[in-house]
Amino acid sequence: MKKSVLTRYRVMAYVTGVLLIALCLGMIGKYALDLGGADGFTRAVSIAHGWLYVVYLVFAFDLGAKAKWPVKKQLWVLLAGTVPTAAFFVERKISRDLDAKAAEAAPAVAGA
Repeated sequence: MKKSVLTRYRVMAYVTGVLLIALCLGMIGKYALDLGGADGFTRAVSIAHGWLYVVYLVFAFDLGAKAKWPVKKQLWVLLAGTVPTAAFFVERKISRDLDAKAAEAAPAVAGA
């Protein structure tokens, strides 16, 4: 598996996570704090998050297909973009797992 596939996924995980947190904060400002100016902000962030979440889904699915993950793990990664801060934790775990697998495979290739 190429490193670029993981990099694309990592970038979109962070972008999706940041936008989801911004959206949640905007919603708190709009509804809980009754900030009238938060309406335009939440609309813009929700649209951006929605479209970029679709890109995240494509990249996460591509990564899962190339890493040959089981369906359960694939769903877990795909849904991480819908829970605030989950994308950061899932991205970190996935990156560590794939880096460890790459490190295990590297000596076997070098020794051959």
